[in-house]
Amino acid sequence: MNAHDVGLSRATLIVLNFMTTQSPREQLLHLIAERSFRLGDFTLSSGRKSDYYIDCRTTTLHAQGANLTGQVFLDLIRKQGWAPDAIGGLTMGADPIVVAVSLLSAQDTAHQPIHGFLVRKSEKAHGMGRRIEGFQEKGAKVVIVDDACTTGASTIQAIEAAREFGFELVGTVCLVEREEAEGREAVEKASAPAPFVSLFKSGEVKAAHLKLIG
Repeated sequence: MNAHDVGLSRATLIVLNFMTTQSPREQLLHLIAERSFRLGDFTLSSGRKSDYYIDCRTTTLHAQGANLTGQVFLDLIRKQGWAPDAIGGLTMGADPIVVAVSLLSAQDTAHQPIHGFLVRKSEKAHGMGRRIEGFQEKGAKVVIVDDACTTGASTIQAIEAAREFGFELVGTVCLVEREEAEGREAVEKASAPAPFVSLFKSGEVKAAHLKLIG
């Protein structure tokens, strides 16, 4: 059976092969490189121009991508020893990450479950008028997550909202860090004394993408 028989692209076949031999982190990297990374002429949400774009949601909302995202974030959180009560971030980039991690954590009876919350960009103008949706326990230890970090603005908004609500921030994690616009410095400052960790650098994703299409 070949690629034409099953309707799969060469890049997809390469990714499937990696998924049989590599770690969840390596599998996730290659899925992002194949599904989320594009070369071209783009204007980012910050207004900056870029010759590439990374749409992490095409990976984090993919069935296999969601599973891998949950595994890799959960592994990192446990490796760091943060033991949070909940995980959350600014809607909507953080949404699939939060759900994936919370779901997988509930399936592991050896550790406490990690609940989820989402941060609205502004308070609701009706109902309870909340900015934090989901888990709401003041004083709880939480981790802020985001899918991509350029200037760090969305990550910082979530950090500030979480602390304003009364959460104790123990860590901040970004799926892909673009390594520009002084985003790391800004997020590290906002997160401190809690550490900021990125799972992948944009250069790492670009290299994996070029390898796939090469």
